[in-house]
Amino acid sequence: MKPIALLVLSLGFVAINAVQAAEVVAEREENLVGAGFGGLSGLMLGAAAGGPIGALVGAVVGGWSGAQVQEASGSSGTAYVVRHDDGREQWVRSPNARFALGQNVELQQGRLQLQ
Repeated sequence: MKPIALLVLSLGFVAINAVQAAEVVAEREENLVGAGFGGLSGLMLGAAAGGPIGALVGAVVGGWSGAQVQEASGSSGTAYVVRHDDGREQWVRSPNARFALGQNVELQQGRLQLQ
């Protein structure tokens, strides 16, 4: 590998792990795991029972049901809207850590950390 290509590749990996400062601007419950599991289960059952149309109906009903079951069981996750220094906003899941609105945080490798 040429030295310049190796340098560019190395700098790319360093840039991926860069710390990004942000501020928490909103919080909401997040049930994507239940919706995904329910949607996939509904898709398979619907496809077996009703073909392509059954697969679509099963996926929609299963996804909605899975999200409702996750919420009812009290195992919903938490997601935060963070506003970065450059003004863009991003949803970030945080299953373990809790943050207050207006709190300054850092986004490190996809996880929020106190600044």
